[in-house]
Amino acid sequence: MSSPATSAAAQPAAVPHAAASPWPIFWIASVAVFLVSLDATMLYAAFSAMRAGFPEASAADMSWVLNGYTVVYAAMLIPSGGLADTHGRKRMFMVGVLLFLAASAACGLAGNVGWLIAARVAQAVGAALLTPASLSIVLAAFPASQRSVAVSLWGAVAGLAAAVGPSLGAFVVDAAGWPWAFYINLPLGALSLWFGASRLVESVRPEARRRVDGVGMALLMVGVGAVALSIVQSESPTWTRGELWMVAAVGLVSLAAFVGWARTTPHPLVDLSLFKHRTYRYVNLATLSFGIAFAMMFFAFFFYMTGVWHYSLPRAGLAVTPGPLLVMPTAIITGKLAARLGHRPFLVGGSLVYAASGLWFLLMPGAEPAYLTQWLPGLILSGLGVGMVLPSLAGAAVNRLPPQHYAVGSAVNQATRQIGAVLGVALTVLLLGKGSLSHADFDPLYIGHVGLALLTALLCLAVDTRPRPAHA
Repeated sequence: MSSPATSAAAQPAAVPHAAASPWPIFWIASVAVFLVSLDATMLYAAFSAMRAGFPEASAADMSWVLNGYTVVYAAMLIPSGGLADTHGRKRMFMVGVLLFLAASAACGLAGNVGWLIAARVAQAVGAALLTPASLSIVLAAFPASQRSVAVSLWGAVAGLAAAVGPSLGAFVVDAAGWPWAFYINLPLGALSLWFGASRLVESVRPEARRRVDGVGMALLMVGVGAVALSIVQSESPTWTRGELWMVAAVGLVSLAAFVGWARTTPHPLVDLSLFKHRTYRYVNLATLSFGIAFAMMFFAFFFYMTGVWHYSLPRAGLAVTPGPLLVMPTAIITGKLAARLGHRPFLVGGSLVYAASGLWFLLMPGAEPAYLTQWLPGLILSGLGVGMVLPSLAGAAVNRLPPQHYAVGSAVNQATRQIGAVLGVALTVLLLGKGSLSHADFDPLYIGHVGLALLTALLCLAVDTRPRPAHA
């Protein structure tokens, strides 16, 4: 039961302009998320060029350009969702975009690796602030009948950006140098900031603001950050097994303390009653499973094409592109149908299609390049599966949540996906991070991908977001 204050706080955002089209608000919010997702994967293509730009830096130092961002982003997502719910979605979105753009400029101007790492951490904070605020802004802008389509498209925009990031990054770095992997964020981000200032409506009145759960926020940031850190550093030669287990233990203890605190404090950062909802609980478990599988498959594509078929990175990026191009139209169609039928048929069906793509890559590609016959069919299956599942997970997660929990509810789901991605990348590096590669080296990864996709389908059988009948 929500309090009058929280109910009142939700009203301005729930109906921003009754007569106006919500789509301009959608694009303002989505452009910023597009940049965040693009940046996350573009740097994998720019990494070697950045290493060459800082010859004095060690490999361990440079790894923090990627890992620092990953750890901080994962740790900050849920606290940022809490800030958006308590202090206003527009406010947090605008602050996040501004910080992300300023940090992007600082990254491009970095004169040493320490500056670059610090700017990347600031970038991660900005990205974490704007991501849950963006989705909650989209949710609040649309009537219930259109939310499935809007959320599916929002998820597709982020998925498309992540998928085209490496190929776009390869071309940008080749043409203009690695700083432009960051400068490319500035013009689009500035447009989002400009139009957001005038078009977005604040979700919380000053008098309705709630106290921020600082203790819960600190415990969760330490917990998620430490667990993410232990995962991303699992293959680092500079960390011992004992140090990794100690960091992981700190994270798990902090997470346990967070749960205990959330049960006792009157205004917790995350209302644990959210997880009493069967659909929300199972969607987040499915998000973790699919997030691992998606990251494994995504990076396996590039490892295979560059390591086995010996494609250049730009060529590998182009070769992967047809799959991501299917994500957005598939998501739009899926969202429209999900509004009438619920998300379950598409989550289960899409997971099975995604499992089929993993089986294809396990059985078909050989040592010699045969793109049209051995790769493209699997890529099409993969694009269709991702387009059905990834946006639907985001939509199903918030389908039954009250407006005052939009930001935190979506942030928990996004953080779960991020942890899955961290695990997927770590597993991929563990299995494939060696000198020469053959097709057989990929078999455990593809088997894991098939298994995780089937697990996602199984978990999604419990999801029920079918429209409720209207009662007079």
